[in-house]
Amino acid sequence: MRPLARWARTEWGPLHAAVRGPLLRRRLRAAPMTVAAVCLTALLHFAQNQPWGRDPVAELGGVRAADPLRESLLRTPLSLFVPAPDLPVWGALAQILLVFGIAEICLGRGRTLAVAYAATLTGTLYARLGIWLGPDAPLGLPASDATVVDTGPSAAVVGLAVLLGLRYRAYVTAGAVVLAMVVEVLLKENLAGKEHLAAIAGVLVLYGVAELCQRGSAGRAGAGSGLPPIQS
Repeated sequence: MRPLARWARTEWGPLHAAVRGPLLRRRLRAAPMTVAAVCLTALLHFAQNQPWGRDPVAELGGVRAADPLRESLLRTPLSLFVPAPDLPVWGALAQILLVFGIAEICLGRGRTLAVAYAATLTGTLYARLGIWLGPDAPLGLPASDATVVDTGPSAAVVGLAVLLGLRYRAYVTAGAVVLAMVVEVLLKENLAGKEHLAAIAGVLVLYGVAELCQRGSAGRAGAGSGLPPIQS
C-alpha cells in the first residue's frame, strides 16, 4: 500500500492542498458559482420536462448544428447548464459539483467559466465542421447529427478536468481522462464523444498558449534583471 499511497500523494497532493484549505474554512461558500450552476441545471432540467418550459428552454439554451450560427452562439452559454434530455440529470449535477467546484477554488470563477465556455464552444463549432466534412472523413459526422440537440456540461467538465490535471501535475489523471474519451469514441462513435475530444483539443491549445506567455514573461523578467531567467 505504501507505493500506492506515495503515488497518490505525488499525483493528487498539490491539487488536494489547493482545495482542502478553502473547503475546510468556507465549505460550500468556497464555490458559490458552482452551487448556483448546480441549482440552475436542476431548474432547467425541471423546466424542460414540463409542457410550459420545454419550448422556452429550447429557445434559450438548445443548440443544434442545423441552427443558424448566430443563434447557436447566443444559446451556447446557457446550453452548458441544460442537461442532455436522454441522460440522467444526477450525472450532470454530480459532474458540475465536483469538477466545477474544484476548478472554481483552484482557478477562480472567471477562469473556470472562461475555460468551460471555451470547451463547450469548441465542441459546438466542431459539430458544424464535422458535418461539413461528412461521414467518410476521419473527423467527419453524418448529416443526421445536425438535428441532434447538443446541450449539457460534459464537454466543459472534460476540458476543466484535463486543465486541472496539467496545471497541478496530475498527469496520469489528465491522461486517463483523455484516454477514456478516446475509448468512448472507438466503442460508440457519436457526436458527444467527438465533441469531448474537440473540447480537450481546445483546452490544450489554451493551456499551451498560457504556458508560452508565462515563460515569455519570465524570460523578459530575467533579462531585465541581468540574471538568467531561472535565477530571476
